[in-house]
Amino acid sequence: MTRSHILTFGFILIVGVSVLAFTLGATFEKPNIAKQPEKSSVEAGEMLYAENCASCHGVQLEGEPNWRSPKDDGSLPAPPHDRTGHTWHHGDALLFNYTKFGGQAALEASGVTNFNSGMPSFADLLSDQEIWDILAFIKSTWPERMRETQRGRTLGEQMEDGT
Repeated sequence: MTRSHILTFGFILIVGVSVLAFTLGATFEKPNIAKQPEKSSVEAGEMLYAENCASCHGVQLEGEPNWRSPKDDGSLPAPPHDRTGHTWHHGDALLFNYTKFGGQAALEASGVTNFNSGMPSFADLLSDQEIWDILAFIKSTWPERMRETQRGRTLGEQMEDGT
């Protein structure tokens, strides 16, 4: 097994454990709506994405180069949000909280303390609705099969949360 495979496996394991722990009960604020509100605007989200996300995640949602390989500080480069990434593997509540509170807070709330996330919190920069609009834009770029899978993850979060 190459170093690259080991790092990729380690990252997938950490993210998987994080997602599981998060969905079983994170200690920080949950969104008022655990799924994408119907009134979300893909158009507004596209503009907000360009202003707030594209500098790291790419103008075409392509992510940073070598996004699976850790940087010198141990954090991973920003992943793609297009169909080549893993964003569509996560439910709405996780995506919302990861964006609002930042990756480090989301990971620490789920018990992962040995992972350095470079994702900042946008709680002071974006309203909840603006975060939902950005997520609506990102999701609008995925093929239907991926959107369907992501909707299933959101339903799973809701069942676990009782909403």
